[in-house]
Amino acid sequence: MRATDGEIVATRIGMLPAVVAARAITPRVLEGYETPSFATLRENVEYPEDDSPRWDAEPIRELLTEARRRFADGSPTLSDAWLAPRLHYTMRLTRAEASDTRVWNFVGVCLDPDFVRWRWGRGGTGREVAQAARFAGRWDLQCFSRLWWAAELFRDGSNYRPAELACANQDILNTTMRLEMTQHRPTAQALLRLLHRGAVRTGRDVNAAAAAANAAGATLVFEALAPDEPQDADALREWIEAAGEDPLAQFETLPSGPNDGSVPHAAAEVLTARFGELFVDAPVRGKTDREGEAGR
Repeated sequence: MRATDGEIVATRIGMLPAVVAARAITPRVLEGYETPSFATLRENVEYPEDDSPRWDAEPIRELLTEARRRFADGSPTLSDAWLAPRLHYTMRLTRAEASDTRVWNFVGVCLDPDFVRWRWGRGGTGREVAQAARFAGRWDLQCFSRLWWAAELFRDGSNYRPAELACANQDILNTTMRLEMTQHRPTAQALLRLLHRGAVRTGRDVNAAAAAANAAGATLVFEALAPDEPQDADALREWIEAAGEDPLAQFETLPSGPNDGSVPHAAAEVLTARFGELFVDAPVRGKTDREGEAGR
């Protein structure tokens, strides 16, 4: 840890227990009148045993600072698509490590709670955050965890372009990502291809297509219809261990993720066609039959 203008700040990513995080997120913090202080929480933080550069806090802090600067004049929501792949690239975690909510509690409460308020603030002051879970909470709600997992679930091997597309659509982040079927890589890519090709256009379309595909999954058995290939665990491990050796995430160009194997094209195409057929008859909330026919 180091001091900046007398303030103690984190230099390493640690793990903040949920009970400690919950106590730190007081009503005044949620209302925007106070900010959690790392100085008062540091005694409760646990740190990873290894001293790998992947646990350095400064690259993450710089990335979040750039996101705020880059999207200062627009909606903070637009930062999701830019930030998610770069956060995933910078925070080189295994899925087991990323499943530990204590890591995300630390980032949201100790490292940069101001970013959480910037991204999720509302009301006349823009400071109030409605849900404590945006600071420390469930993986699909927490400010940073949701972006890391979106990049993980929707990347195509080293290619973050599909993840960028996914994070540009809030319905994918808020609804589709939680569905178990997105754990199957060809399924996740098929849903994105429908969006990319214009087969689905609106947020309601995305929800309807995902719901139809999810309902059909019990009988179609996606893994049998469109088998995936095993990911290269050694390539993933090498990518994780290269933290500190690879360049930092570039702000103007999309980085490359772990080269652990692309999604089989044929498998994704099979499901894209099947999901497109299902979507034709899927009910879309707020759309009349006449509108649905016109939109097809």
